[in-house]
Amino acid sequence: MFKGEYRHSIDMKGRLTVPVKMRETLGEAFVVTKGLDGCLFVFDMNGWEAFEEKLLALPLNNPDARQLSRFFLAGAVDAKIDKQGRILIPANLLSYAQIQKEAVVAGVGNRAEIWSEARYEGATAFDDINDIATKMNDYGLVL
Repeated sequence: MFKGEYRHSIDMKGRLTVPVKMRETLGEAFVVTKGLDGCLFVFDMNGWEAFEEKLLALPLNNPDARQLSRFFLAGAVDAKIDKQGRILIPANLLSYAQIQKEAVVAGVGNRAEIWSEARYEGATAFDDINDIATKMNDYGLVL
């Protein structure tokens, strides 16, 4: 399971240090692809294969299904961690996520997400804790 929030810099070549705590979970090979809300999704191989299987099962005669498959599959790249604990993120994915110098790596259960700092701050900002509590109730997450 992926969890935690980590801030790292992207170097001039598009390399990002993977948080030490996530390296074991990711394993030797994993997948980075376009994510929702303007971030990048990072799946370990088991998580990617399960997600890919669901995408491949979508009906080809449905334009929305084709678009969804195209979004995630065409943007996907196989990744490996180098000896310095970094991954190379292709320029097209950095551009999609608007990541320039600083990135946030967030663990969110079955995947990690890579965000630009500005987008992450916007996506995780809540003005009122009561809004969060209400949403928890809506999804059956009553404490």
